[in-house]
Amino acid sequence: MTPIEVTRSSIVLDPDRTHVLARPFRLMNDQRSVKISARVMALPESEVHRLLQEVRAEFADRQANLDRFLRRRFEDVCPFLLQGQTLSEERKLLLGGYFTHEYSLEAAALFNPSIVPHPDQSGIPPGFLRFILSLRATAEGHVSSIAFRSGVLDAGSTVTMDVASRYSIEPTQVPNSTYEKALFERKLGELRLMGDFNREVLLGLPNDFTIDELRSSIAHAQKQLPEAEQERVKSVGKETLMLAQSNYAVVFPPESEMSERVLFPVTPSQSNGIEDARFAAFHDDDGTLTYYATYTAYDGRMILPQLLETTDFLHFQFITLNGPAVENKGMAMFPRKLNGLYAMLGRQDAENIYVMFSDHLHFWHSMQLILEPKFPWEFIQLGNCGSPIETDAGWLVISHGVGPMRKYCIGAFLLDRDDPTKVIGRLPEPLLQPSARERDGYVPNVVYSCGSLVHGEQLVIPYGISDYATTFATMPLKQVLSAME
Repeated sequence: MTPIEVTRSSIVLDPDRTHVLARPFRLMNDQRSVKISARVMALPESEVHRLLQEVRAEFADRQANLDRFLRRRFEDVCPFLLQGQTLSEERKLLLGGYFTHEYSLEAAALFNPSIVPHPDQSGIPPGFLRFILSLRATAEGHVSSIAFRSGVLDAGSTVTMDVASRYSIEPTQVPNSTYEKALFERKLGELRLMGDFNREVLLGLPNDFTIDELRSSIAHAQKQLPEAEQERVKSVGKETLMLAQSNYAVVFPPESEMSERVLFPVTPSQSNGIEDARFAAFHDDDGTLTYYATYTAYDGRMILPQLLETTDFLHFQFITLNGPAVENKGMAMFPRKLNGLYAMLGRQDAENIYVMFSDHLHFWHSMQLILEPKFPWEFIQLGNCGSPIETDAGWLVISHGVGPMRKYCIGAFLLDRDDPTKVIGRLPEPLLQPSARERDGYVPNVVYSCGSLVHGEQLVIPYGISDYATTFATMPLKQVLSAME
């Protein structure tokens, strides 16, 4: 293979234990919550004032808008208080503090990055590109969330990172989000949940319904059944509600910085992590730009491919993917429709690379094998490292291969621009493999990426170092394409 001039960046994004997020502290049972609330309620007002001042002194410089979060937590614990009690504002905040804890988002790792152009390119010099980097942040309990950073590529593709904020914040869920009944019914059908019980549930719903209306309709449909039947359909009702909870919208405060925004697991399907977001800047036929990211939701037992949607990185929509073609990890969307269809890469059998097409973004039924392991460095498995990149030569796909000693390397292949089921080029050797300084980490001997881009004449690959930290590599695009077999 013709040698490729790879330039590794000196920038390394190490996990930062000081990036802590205020999170609800949930106890094992309601009775303990009642006892704790009663103890706080018994404190004299002077002691409440003193304790709250201690909390503020210790945590206000670690949390943006600490009082606002404590007030929100107080609203959550209101059911554990005696009715009819009048509370001072300070006691409300102190109560919220007893049901809050800090979570160090990236205490274990900050890796598997994906890069896309920033939606705001104003105020930068000609030839420069402002970008957004998504990262997988992993911490206590091996729970993963999506963190963000931003930076600039200069005309020569040298990377400059913006200084990350001290703070980390979660978005708020958009209240009264509605669901389209026809689409929800189709999703239920895909999950084999569309029986007599859910037909009755849907009959009780308007064409656009909220999750509260769904919850009420499920309860009503259960009550209409004989007592023996109610127990039988309980699990169906639970799974139906879980499906709705997995489709939701959130919003960050507009004044928040990009590096402060964190998408933390909140639904049952995500309870053990949101993993490996692969962002694509998707250009629709009407000219609109939407950022989509496929990611893996993990509940500790089952993986569930899902989709994120945003236009501004402030408002995010979480969407379930359905169909037999999306039953494994590593999905990556093409950045535009092909012949009127959405297109996506995947690795449905945990070994080979497939391409799939669909007329609906949420449903994927068929797939076609396009690439199998061929070279020794990829004998164990192949996978994509993010959204295909459109070039004059074809669709450039950055890939990963796993070889002896479970060593992960980054490679590349080329798909026909008009028919991406055809592989027209392939690197016989890795583009990147772990260097001596990159071999040790949370998972040794791994380099891995979830999305790259072309800037000018350079291919820019952000990549994770042994599932621990993140860095960048750049190389001439022309050399990469010329080295294809």
